[in-house]
Amino acid sequence: MRGDLVAVGLALLLVAAAFAVGCYLNRPGSGVVLWAKAAPLYGGWQEHTGPGTVPAILLAAAVVGYGPALAQRLRWRTLLPLGYLAALAWMFSLALIDGWRRGFARRLATPYEYLHEVPRITDISEMLREFADRIVAHPQAWTTHVAGHPPGATLVFVWLDRLGLSGSTWAAVVCVLAGALVAVAVPVTLWALGRADAARASLPFVVLFPGAVWMAVSADGLFAGVTAMGVALLACAVRWFGEGRRVAVAAALGAGVVLGFGIFLSYGLLLLGTVALAVVLAGRSGRAFGLAVAGALAVVAVFAVAGFWWLDGYENVVRRYYQGVGGERPYAYWVWANLACLVLAAGPAVVAGVRRLRGWGAVTALTGAALLAILVADLSGLSKAEVERIWLPFTVWLLPATALLPAGSRRWWLAGQAVTALAVNHLVLTIW
Repeated sequence: MRGDLVAVGLALLLVAAAFAVGCYLNRPGSGVVLWAKAAPLYGGWQEHTGPGTVPAILLAAAVVGYGPALAQRLRWRTLLPLGYLAALAWMFSLALIDGWRRGFARRLATPYEYLHEVPRITDISEMLREFADRIVAHPQAWTTHVAGHPPGATLVFVWLDRLGLSGSTWAAVVCVLAGALVAVAVPVTLWALGRADAARASLPFVVLFPGAVWMAVSADGLFAGVTAMGVALLACAVRWFGEGRRVAVAAALGAGVVLGFGIFLSYGLLLLGTVALAVVLAGRSGRAFGLAVAGALAVVAVFAVAGFWWLDGYENVVRRYYQGVGGERPYAYWVWANLACLVLAAGPAVVAGVRRLRGWGAVTALTGAALLAILVADLSGLSKAEVERIWLPFTVWLLPATALLPAGSRRWWLAGQAVTALAVNHLVLTIW
C-alpha cells in the first residue's frame, strides 16, 4: 500500500509541476504560446456548479459504497447492463455540471466541430473524393475537427443527419451512448481472456472513470466506445475459437471491420493496434488475428475505392497540424505535461494499479499495450495538449490495472477517482 501511495504522490507532483510551469508560461509577455489557459488542461479556470453537481456526487457515493460488492455478487446479465447505465448516468451528470446548453446540448455546435460542415455535404461520394485535398489550410479547407480527422468521423454525423437525428443535441446523445459502451467492453474483454475476476474488480472503476469529464460530450468519447467494442469483439472471437464455436469467424471479421473503421475516425487510432495485438497474443489465436486483419483491410479498400486514401489524408493532416496551433505549442513542455493530463484522466487508482503490474497475463497485456500506444503518441509530437480527450480510446485500456488493487482498499481508490473527476469538472471549464 505504501508503494501505491508513493506512486500516486509522484504522479501528483507531476500534475502540480505541469500546472505551475503552465501558469508561468501563460504569463503576459512570456513569448510562449500554450493555447491552453488552464495548462496542461485545455480549458479555462472557472469555479462553477450546475444541475449535474448533486446527481454526480450522489452517484459517486453510491458506486463507492455499493459498487465493489455488487460487482462481485450480481450475475453477468444483470451486472453489465447496470454498469452501462451507471456509466451513462455518470457521464451525463458530469456534463450537466457545465449546464444543459453549455455542457450538453450546444457542446458540439461550435464552428470548429463536425456539425458545422454537415449541412454543406450533399454528396457523400464527392466529399470522400475531395476530402484529402481540403485538409491543408486554404479558403476551401474543412473546419478544424473535420480537417484533423479522417472522413469516417464526419460521416458518422452526416449519417445521423440523414436518419433525421439532426443537430447538436442528438449528436451529443449519440456520443454519450457510444462512450458509455466502454463500461461493457472493458470487462467483457477481460472475461473473454479468462480473467472474470479482474473484470468484476475493475468494473466499478470503469464506471467512475475520471475521463468521463471529456467523454461527455465529445466525438473522442464516441471513438473510445466504438473501438473498445471492437477490441471486446476480438477478445470474444479469441475465446470462441478456443471453444471451437463457429461464431468465432464472424466475430473476428466483425472486430476487424469495427477497428478498421476506427482508423477512419481518428488517424491516431492506428496505434490501438497494439491493444488488438495484445488481445490475440494473450489469447494465442492466430486465426482471430488473421481474420481481423482481413476485416480491417476490407474497410480500407472500401474507402480507397470511394476516393479516400488513408495515407494521403495522414500526410496532409500533419501539414495542417503544423499550420495551426500545433506548430506553435512547445514540444519541450507538452511532451511531459501531456502525461499530467493522462494522470488526471486516468485517475490515481490507475496509477496505483499500473505500479502493481507483474508478469504476463491479460491485465498486463492490455495495460502495457495501451501505455505503449500512449508513449508513441506522446513522443510523435502530434499530441501536444488536449490529450485528456484525444487519448481517451487508449486511456480506457489502462483501467484493467485497477483489478490489481487490494480488495480492502478499493472503495478508497474509487473515492479518489470520483474526487478527481468532480474537482476537475467544477474548477475547469473544459472546451475543445
